[in-house]
Amino acid sequence: MPPLWVLLALGCLRFGSTVNLQPQLASVTLATNNPTLTTVALEKPLCIFDSSELLAGTYEVYLYVMVDSANPRNASVQDSSKTPLSSTAQQTQGGRTGPYKAAAFDLTPCSDLPDLDATGDVTQASEILSAYLVRVGSNGTCLWDPNFQGLCNPPLSPATEYRFKYVLINVATGLVQDQTLWSDPIRTNRLTPHSAIDTWPGRRSGGMIVITSILGSLPFFLLVGFAGAIALSFVDLGSSDEETTHDSQITQEAVPKALGTSEPSYTSVNRGPPLDRAEVYASKLQD
Repeated sequence: MPPLWVLLALGCLRFGSTVNLQPQLASVTLATNNPTLTTVALEKPLCIFDSSELLAGTYEVYLYVMVDSANPRNASVQDSSKTPLSSTAQQTQGGRTGPYKAAAFDLTPCSDLPDLDATGDVTQASEILSAYLVRVGSNGTCLWDPNFQGLCNPPLSPATEYRFKYVLINVATGLVQDQTLWSDPIRTNRLTPHSAIDTWPGRRSGGMIVITSILGSLPFFLLVGFAGAIALSFVDLGSSDEETTHDSQITQEAVPKALGTSEPSYTSVNRGPPLDRAEVYASKLQD
Protein backbone atom coordinates (compact mmCIF):
# COMPACT_ATOMS: atom_id res chain seq x y z
CA MET A 1 0.00 0.00 0.00
CA PRO A 2 1.49 3.39 -0.96
CA PRO A 3 2.09 6.03 1.71
CA LEU A 4 -0.75 8.41 2.49
CA TRP A 5 1.06 11.40 1.05
CA VAL A 6 1.20 9.62 -2.32
CA LEU A 7 -2.58 9.10 -2.22
CA LEU A 8 -3.13 12.78 -1.48
CA ALA A 9 -0.77 13.77 -4.28
CA LEU A 10 -2.75 11.62 -6.67
CA GLY A 11 -5.90 13.31 -5.41
CA CYS A 12 -4.40 16.71 -6.20
CA LEU A 13 -3.51 15.56 -9.71
CA ARG A 14 -7.04 14.26 -10.14
CA PHE A 15 -8.40 17.75 -9.59
CA GLY A 16 -6.01 19.19 -12.16
CA SER A 17 -5.25 22.86 -12.64
CA THR A 18 -8.78 24.19 -13.25
CA VAL A 19 -11.73 24.67 -10.95
CA ASN A 20 -14.27 23.05 -13.27
CA LEU A 21 -14.27 20.15 -10.87
CA GLN A 22 -16.28 19.01 -7.86
CA PRO A 23 -15.70 18.52 -4.13
CA GLN A 24 -14.97 14.89 -3.28
CA LEU A 25 -15.53 12.63 -0.30
CA ALA A 26 -12.46 12.19 1.87
CA SER A 27 -10.31 9.14 1.18
CA VAL A 28 -11.08 6.14 3.37
CA THR A 29 -7.46 6.23 4.51
CA LEU A 30 -8.21 9.56 6.22
CA ALA A 31 -11.87 9.13 7.23
CA THR A 32 -12.94 5.52 7.68
CA ASN A 33 -16.51 6.22 8.84
CA ASN A 34 -17.72 8.62 6.17
CA PRO A 35 -20.44 9.76 5.70
CA THR A 36 -22.09 9.32 9.08
CA LEU A 37 -25.68 9.99 10.07
CA THR A 38 -25.06 13.73 10.45
CA THR A 39 -21.61 14.52 8.98
CA VAL A 40 -19.72 14.39 5.69
CA ALA A 41 -15.92 14.67 5.48
CA LEU A 42 -14.66 16.29 2.27
CA GLU A 43 -11.18 16.73 0.82
CA LYS A 44 -10.15 20.35 0.82
CA PRO A 45 -9.59 21.82 -2.67
CA LEU A 46 -5.82 21.37 -2.53
CA CYS A 47 -3.73 22.14 -5.60
CA ILE A 48 -6.67 23.17 -7.80
CA PHE A 49 -6.55 26.96 -7.45
CA ASP A 50 -3.74 29.08 -8.83
CA SER A 51 -0.83 28.74 -6.41
CA SER A 52 0.18 32.37 -6.95
CA GLU A 53 -3.19 33.45 -5.56
CA LEU A 54 -2.66 31.34 -2.47
CA LEU A 55 0.86 32.55 -1.90
CA ALA A 56 -0.40 36.12 -1.89
CA GLY A 57 -2.11 35.37 1.43
CA THR A 58 -5.25 37.33 0.64
CA TYR A 59 -7.62 34.49 -0.22
CA GLU A 60 -9.79 32.06 1.70
CA VAL A 61 -12.23 29.33 0.76
CA TYR A 62 -15.95 29.23 1.58
CA LEU A 63 -17.82 25.94 1.65
CA TYR A 64 -21.49 26.04 0.66
CA VAL A 65 -24.02 23.29 1.37
CA MET A 66 -27.43 22.60 -0.11
CA VAL A 67 -29.96 19.76 -0.06
CA ASP A 68 -30.04 18.04 -3.45
CA SER A 69 -33.83 18.19 -3.72
CA ALA A 70 -33.56 22.00 -3.95
CA ASN A 71 -31.86 21.58 -7.37
CA PRO A 72 -28.51 23.21 -6.48
CA ARG A 73 -26.99 22.67 -9.95
CA ASN A 74 -28.41 26.00 -10.97
CA ALA A 75 -28.12 27.62 -7.54
CA SER A 76 -25.79 30.59 -7.34
CA VAL A 77 -23.68 31.46 -4.31
CA GLN A 78 -23.08 35.09 -5.35
CA ASP A 79 -25.12 38.08 -6.35
CA SER A 80 -24.76 40.13 -9.52
CA SER A 81 -21.80 42.04 -8.05
CA LYS A 82 -19.95 38.76 -7.29
CA THR A 83 -20.46 39.21 -3.54
CA PRO A 84 -20.70 35.76 -1.89
CA LEU A 85 -23.89 34.79 -0.10
CA SER A 86 -23.84 34.97 3.69
CA SER A 87 -26.99 32.93 4.29
CA THR A 88 -26.94 30.60 7.29
CA ALA A 89 -28.31 27.12 7.92
CA GLN A 90 -31.13 28.59 10.01
CA GLN A 91 -32.14 30.99 7.25
CA THR A 92 -32.25 28.24 4.61
CA GLN A 93 -33.84 25.52 6.76
CA GLY A 94 -30.68 23.48 6.68
CA GLY A 95 -30.10 23.99 2.95
CA ARG A 96 -33.62 23.11 1.85
CA THR A 97 -34.48 26.54 0.45
CA GLY A 98 -31.03 27.55 -0.77
CA PRO A 99 -27.28 27.19 -0.19
CA TYR A 100 -25.76 28.22 3.13
CA LYS A 101 -22.17 28.92 4.12
CA ALA A 102 -20.98 26.14 6.42
CA ALA A 103 -17.23 26.81 6.66
CA ALA A 104 -14.49 29.28 5.79
CA PHE A 105 -10.79 28.42 5.90
CA ASP A 106 -7.39 29.37 4.55
CA LEU A 107 -5.97 27.07 1.92
CA THR A 108 -2.44 25.79 2.34
CA PRO A 109 -0.30 25.65 -0.83
CA CYS A 110 0.64 22.14 -1.91
CA SER A 111 4.32 22.77 -1.19
CA ASP A 112 3.53 23.59 2.45
CA LEU A 113 1.22 20.69 3.27
CA PRO A 114 2.21 18.72 6.41
CA ASP A 115 3.56 15.18 6.14
CA LEU A 116 0.78 12.65 6.59
CA ASP A 117 3.25 10.11 7.95
CA ALA A 118 3.26 12.17 11.14
CA THR A 119 -0.41 11.34 11.82
CA GLY A 120 0.84 8.43 13.91
CA ASP A 121 1.64 11.02 16.55
CA VAL A 122 -1.66 11.59 18.35
CA THR A 123 -0.58 15.07 19.40
CA GLN A 124 -0.30 16.14 15.76
CA ALA A 125 -2.92 13.98 14.02
CA SER A 126 -5.86 16.37 14.45
CA GLU A 127 -3.93 19.39 13.19
CA ILE A 128 -2.54 17.50 10.21
CA LEU A 129 -5.89 16.05 9.15
CA SER A 130 -7.53 19.48 9.39
CA ALA A 131 -5.10 20.68 6.72
CA TYR A 132 -6.45 18.06 4.32
CA LEU A 133 -10.10 17.62 5.33
CA VAL A 134 -13.17 19.65 6.23
CA ARG A 135 -16.07 18.04 8.08
CA VAL A 136 -19.57 19.29 7.34
CA GLY A 137 -22.04 19.03 10.24
CA SER A 138 -19.45 18.96 13.02
CA ASN A 139 -21.00 21.61 15.28
CA GLY A 140 -23.86 20.44 17.48
CA THR A 141 -24.34 23.57 19.61
CA CYS A 142 -24.60 26.52 17.22
CA LEU A 143 -28.33 26.03 16.62
CA TRP A 144 -29.33 26.52 20.25
CA ASP A 145 -26.44 28.41 21.87
CA PRO A 146 -27.28 32.16 21.82
CA ASN A 147 -23.65 33.02 22.61
CA PHE A 148 -22.19 31.06 19.68
CA GLN A 149 -19.78 33.05 17.56
CA GLY A 150 -18.74 32.26 14.00
CA LEU A 151 -20.20 30.21 11.17
CA CYS A 152 -22.84 27.68 12.10
CA ASN A 153 -21.96 24.24 10.76
CA PRO A 154 -24.84 22.23 12.24
CA PRO A 155 -25.40 18.46 11.97
CA LEU A 156 -26.86 17.27 8.68
CA SER A 157 -30.09 15.30 8.42
CA PRO A 158 -29.83 11.50 8.22
CA ALA A 159 -30.69 9.75 4.94
CA THR A 160 -30.54 13.03 3.00
CA GLU A 161 -28.64 13.85 -0.19
CA TYR A 162 -26.51 17.01 -0.14
CA ARG A 163 -24.35 18.84 -2.66
CA PHE A 164 -21.30 20.96 -1.85
CA LYS A 165 -19.38 23.78 -3.51
CA TYR A 166 -16.02 25.47 -2.82
CA VAL A 167 -15.68 29.19 -3.54
CA LEU A 168 -12.40 31.13 -3.55
CA ILE A 169 -12.85 34.59 -1.99
CA ASN A 170 -10.55 37.57 -2.33
CA VAL A 171 -10.29 38.78 1.25
CA ALA A 172 -9.22 42.29 0.23
CA THR A 173 -12.26 42.91 -1.97
CA GLY A 174 -14.67 40.39 -0.44
CA LEU A 175 -15.62 39.17 -3.93
CA VAL A 176 -15.74 35.74 -5.51
CA GLN A 177 -12.48 34.97 -7.31
CA ASP A 178 -13.19 31.43 -8.44
CA GLN A 179 -15.35 28.42 -7.61
CA THR A 180 -15.84 24.71 -8.24
CA LEU A 181 -18.92 23.00 -9.59
CA TRP A 182 -21.50 21.59 -7.21
CA SER A 183 -20.55 18.10 -6.09
CA ASP A 184 -22.47 14.99 -7.00
CA PRO A 185 -25.18 14.10 -4.46
CA ILE A 186 -23.68 12.69 -1.27
CA ARG A 187 -26.12 10.88 0.98
CA THR A 188 -25.81 10.72 4.75
CA ASN A 189 -26.41 7.38 6.45
CA ARG A 190 -29.80 6.31 7.75
CA LEU A 191 -30.70 4.68 11.05
CA THR A 192 -30.81 0.89 10.73
CA PRO A 193 -34.16 -0.51 11.96
CA HIS A 194 -33.80 -3.16 14.65
CA SER A 195 -35.60 -5.69 12.44
CA ALA A 196 -32.80 -5.44 9.87
CA ILE A 197 -29.91 -6.00 12.27
CA ASP A 198 -27.71 -8.87 11.09
CA THR A 199 -26.58 -10.71 14.21
CA TRP A 200 -24.39 -13.48 12.86
CA PRO A 201 -24.16 -16.33 13.89
CA GLY A 202 -27.74 -17.38 13.55
CA ARG A 203 -28.81 -14.20 11.72
CA ARG A 204 -31.43 -13.39 14.33
CA SER A 205 -33.74 -10.46 13.74
CA GLY A 206 -33.86 -7.46 16.02
CA GLY A 207 -37.09 -8.75 17.60
CA MET A 208 -35.46 -12.06 18.43
CA ILE A 209 -32.58 -10.22 20.07
CA VAL A 210 -35.03 -8.37 22.33
CA ILE A 211 -36.83 -11.60 23.25
CA THR A 212 -33.52 -13.33 23.95
CA SER A 213 -32.46 -10.48 26.21
CA ILE A 214 -35.71 -10.71 28.18
CA LEU A 215 -35.45 -14.48 28.55
CA GLY A 216 -31.84 -14.16 29.60
CA SER A 217 -32.84 -11.87 32.46
CA LEU A 218 -35.60 -14.19 33.78
CA PRO A 219 -33.23 -16.43 35.85
CA PHE A 220 -32.12 -13.35 37.77
CA PHE A 221 -35.68 -12.42 38.68
CA LEU A 222 -36.48 -16.03 39.62
CA LEU A 223 -33.45 -16.12 41.89
CA VAL A 224 -34.53 -12.88 43.54
CA GLY A 225 -38.05 -14.26 44.04
CA PHE A 226 -36.68 -17.50 45.53
CA ALA A 227 -34.48 -15.58 47.96
CA GLY A 228 -37.46 -13.41 48.93
CA ALA A 229 -39.59 -16.49 49.63
CA ILE A 230 -36.89 -17.93 51.91
CA ALA A 231 -36.63 -14.64 53.78
CA LEU A 232 -40.41 -14.52 54.27
CA SER A 233 -40.43 -18.09 55.61
CA PHE A 234 -37.92 -17.13 58.31
CA VAL A 235 -40.07 -14.14 59.23
CA ASP A 236 -43.15 -16.39 59.54
CA LEU A 237 -41.28 -18.85 61.79
CA GLY A 238 -40.23 -16.04 64.09
CA SER A 239 -43.81 -14.79 64.32
CA SER A 240 -45.16 -18.28 65.27
CA ASP A 241 -42.59 -18.65 68.10
CA GLU A 242 -43.67 -15.33 69.58
CA GLU A 243 -47.31 -16.38 69.46
CA THR A 244 -46.58 -19.71 71.25
CA THR A 245 -44.66 -17.95 74.00
CA HIS A 246 -47.46 -15.47 74.48
CA ASP A 247 -50.06 -18.25 74.71
CA SER A 248 -48.00 -20.12 77.31
CA GLN A 249 -47.65 -16.99 79.39
CA ILE A 250 -51.38 -16.45 79.29
CA THR A 251 -51.97 -20.07 80.37
CA GLN A 252 -49.53 -19.76 83.25
CA GLU A 253 -51.20 -16.59 84.43
CA ALA A 254 -54.63 -18.18 84.17
CA VAL A 255 -53.81 -21.13 86.48
CA PRO A 256 -53.41 -19.09 89.70
CA LYS A 257 -56.62 -17.25 88.90
CA ALA A 258 -58.47 -20.56 88.57
CA LEU A 259 -57.12 -21.71 91.92
CA GLY A 260 -58.08 -18.41 93.46
CA THR A 261 -61.68 -18.74 92.33
CA SER A 262 -61.96 -22.26 93.79
CA GLU A 263 -60.89 -21.20 97.25
CA PRO A 264 -64.17 -19.51 98.20
CA SER A 265 -66.15 -22.63 97.25
CA TYR A 266 -63.83 -24.75 99.40
CA THR A 267 -64.21 -22.34 102.27
CA SER A 268 -67.97 -22.36 101.97
CA VAL A 269 -68.06 -26.17 102.22
CA ASN A 270 -65.57 -26.48 105.03
CA ARG A 271 -67.46 -25.40 108.18
CA GLY A 272 -65.00 -26.87 110.62
CA PRO A 273 -64.99 -24.16 113.23
CA PRO A 274 -68.81 -24.08 113.77
CA LEU A 275 -68.93 -27.88 114.12
CA ASP A 276 -66.21 -27.81 116.73
CA ARG A 277 -68.08 -25.25 118.81
CA ALA A 278 -71.29 -27.33 118.66
CA GLU A 279 -69.53 -30.44 119.91
CA VAL A 280 -68.07 -28.48 122.81
CA TYR A 281 -71.48 -27.06 123.69
CA ALA A 282 -73.06 -30.57 123.59
CA SER A 283 -70.44 -32.01 125.88
CA LYS A 284 -71.06 -29.26 128.37
CA LEU A 285 -74.78 -30.03 128.44
CA GLN A 286 -74.05 -33.67 129.09
CA ASP A 287 -71.86 -32.76 131.97
